[in-house]
Amino acid sequence: MHLPEEYRSDMERLLGEDYPQFLASYDMPRRNGLRVNRLKISPEAFEKISPFELERIPWTDNGYYVDWRDQPARHPYYSAGLYYLQEPSAMAPAQILPVSPGDRVLDLCAAPGGKATELGARLAGGVPAQEGLLVANEISAQRARALLHNLELFGIANALVTNESPARLQERFPCYFDKILVDAPCSGEGMFRKDPSVMKAWSPEKVDACSAVQREILLSAADMLRPGGYMVYSTCTFAPQEDEMILLYLLSQRDDIELVPFPLSGGRESFSPAFDAGWLREAGFIEPGSALSEVDADLSGAVRIWPHRSGGEGHFTALLRKKEEDACGERTGKAAENRPSAAGTGNRTSAVRAGNKTSAARKGRAGSLTREEERYLGAFSERFLPGCEIDQNRLEIHDQKVYLTPAASSSMRSVAFLRNGLYLGEMKKNRFEPSQAFAMALPPGDGIRGRISFSPEDDQVLVYLRGGEVKLPQMKENGWYLVCVDGFQLGWGKLSGGTLKNKLLAAWRS
Repeated sequence: MHLPEEYRSDMERLLGEDYPQFLASYDMPRRNGLRVNRLKISPEAFEKISPFELERIPWTDNGYYVDWRDQPARHPYYSAGLYYLQEPSAMAPAQILPVSPGDRVLDLCAAPGGKATELGARLAGGVPAQEGLLVANEISAQRARALLHNLELFGIANALVTNESPARLQERFPCYFDKILVDAPCSGEGMFRKDPSVMKAWSPEKVDACSAVQREILLSAADMLRPGGYMVYSTCTFAPQEDEMILLYLLSQRDDIELVPFPLSGGRESFSPAFDAGWLREAGFIEPGSALSEVDADLSGAVRIWPHRSGGEGHFTALLRKKEEDACGERTGKAAENRPSAAGTGNRTSAVRAGNKTSAARKGRAGSLTREEERYLGAFSERFLPGCEIDQNRLEIHDQKVYLTPAASSSMRSVAFLRNGLYLGEMKKNRFEPSQAFAMALPPGDGIRGRISFSPEDDQVLVYLRGGEVKLPQMKENGWYLVCVDGFQLGWGKLSGGTLKNKLLAAWRS
């Protein structure tokens, strides 16, 4: 590869005697990764049914190297949301953030959803429990729609997909989140081999521009973290200006934030400690007299993932914590009682389209369901969620579309978002029609009565995924059915006279 000369010079300064090995990695074949969706299947169970040869990625508990020639994106298991295809080193940040069910979690730069889907799965917020809250934010409306699709494919029901700037969210959520992930926009040096167009767009000026944006984003994120909460900062670039020097800047501006070292063991043996401030000054990355020239901090707890050592494309990752004694609220000018409440949702209007910065409801009625509408939804849910009751206080209807909002969701009158919780479906005259998102969020298993399941090798499943009608003359009971592969849901179909009419969304068809 024809790497930019300035980039090669920086890498040689950083790596020293390791530089030739690093350079040689660009001529080696890429290693591709698959991450199992633990909301739907355990890694151990997936290993038993996997049609692909798998090799564990050592720094994850649910990630595997996979051969792209096996075409994992074309298998029905992918359409069922059983796994996400992700670059191996990019799996590390979400693994490092200690997320637990019930947490309020923010993925601040979330598109296209590789890390957000893992965070949501670890929250275990399925239907109807929806424990905790995942706020998945993306400032680009177009990328936010791709993010929403991946969250729905994974069956994550407790997500709030926002379309805001970090500064705007910080105004709304001071000291609110238990866990935050900042996978910052960067110059993408770790993506040169994967996407040569990133290399062509690289320049020292782009590195500096990204660094300025990262500083702003990370300060906003730090102010949204509650005392005792944890935050991960990560990039897919190697430039110290976007990695260690961003941490130094944060630590110089926020004395309530500390770096939390994590051991280079348990599969992380191939990771390297970050460069410390003294070395960066000696190497000329921190210039004398600059704002960081007097800042000193031990950064060895942060890690670098190098492609010539770890088998991925490369990443920088740091785990941070807000100290318990932080006053939380004085810096932002927000009183603690003005923070969004985690209890209940109430009735409210909402902006449900990307880029809509108002809080006006969409055309039509907005608010709670009528008793008749609750009855229609209840009858449908009893067929596909037997024995489970949906909390009626968390149901909302907007222009005949029904949503199940997360229990920890708060009033969002002044924040633009695409989706608050799970889109269940639409009320039509005297009936309820389910959504694709509802199908994907239902728990897999034998408890669902209205289920049709095919094997992956059955031609019928391919007909369904392409949008065709499926002939089932042996089935006599008309109505809605959940179409599955090996028991894992793909979408809806409606049986009439032995023909299953395809209700799979056009955008989801293969």
